Amino acid sequence: MRNNMLRLNSGLVFVFLLVATVSTFAEPLPVEGNSWLKKMVLAAHKTDYSGTFIYQSGNYVETSRITHIFDGVNELERLEGLDGERSEIIRKNGQVWCYLGDRMVLAAKQEGARTFPALLPEQLSLLAENYVTSPGEEIRVAGFQAHSIIFQPRDKMRYAHKMWAQSDTGLLLKAVVLDEHSHVIEQYVFTQLKIGGDIDRKWVSERKAAGKNIVENFDSNANGRSRPSESGWLVYALPAGFKKITEVTRRMRDNQGLVAHLVYSDGLAGISVFIEKLRDKTAVKAGFYSKGVIQVYSKMLDENLLTVVGEVPAHTVMQVAESVRYGGHQ
Repeated sequence: MRNNMLRLNSGLVFVFLLVATVSTFAEPLPVEGNSWLKKMVLAAHKTDYSGTFIYQSGNYVETSRITHIFDGVNELERLEGLDGERSEIIRKNGQVWCYLGDRMVLAAKQEGARTFPALLPEQLSLLAENYVTSPGEEIRVAGFQAHSIIFQPRDKMRYAHKMWAQSDTGLLLKAVVLDEHSHVIEQYVFTQLKIGGDIDRKWVSERKAAGKNIVENFDSNANGRSRPSESGWLVYALPAGFKKITEVTRRMRDNQGLVAHLVYSDGLAGISVFIEKLRDKTAVKAGFYSKGVIQVYSKMLDENLLTVVGEVPAHTVMQVAESVRYGGHQ
């Protein structure tokens, strides 16, 4: 799911992450605009920067500090939560280590999830299939001039997005998600930012030794926490444009059982499907939950608990959940 700081609780749900045309709403972005999108993608991964940003979803507000370094080979990132219990995420390329206080609580591979300011997919063809893009106004964000781009969905199964990128580098400075009434339901925005120059790199070596051991354990599947799989579960009414990014088996609920986790994306929005074999049905409450851009729907499916989590409208999550069936092998 979209929230950068992974919140871990007893339920332990990991959230890393149709049909009215809007061609009359906005003109497609010209060729030079597509080049600008490519520049935004590269800037998020290859620019050195350090700053503070705010994430807001409904009444929930969270402040984080991010430091990002690209040394020409490796992409290194440190994300620190500045509210509540001390939390930290260290990322090296596709591997992440998560800490609460002084305790490491998760080591995993980043499976298709993107975090601010790297919200755009590297394959921009996904955006063209599902959104009409158009240029917007220019404003100042965190002291920098920024150009905006609007991503209007081609159907009613996803939300609109608007992003502001720094005019020189293309680094994303602000991003909002808009509902069908153009109301902001989620946003990220830098409040303080330094691009390039002398950025402190001490944290890279501080975490290096611990990180090396965990990568080896994870890649060998010694702990059994997550592994690629083909569970046999299928979604028969997936919204147009959503493609499966990954499918893994995870161990959740305090290591009591295995959970199949299927992840889908349309380039900007993500949908996760969790299927868990239950021993005690009375211990779980099914139902619908909404918080800002995130919609969660749970229901019993035979002897399993099915949970669908999506950065999409409620009716999209419901459609996906009602179409999940087992159609493969064990």
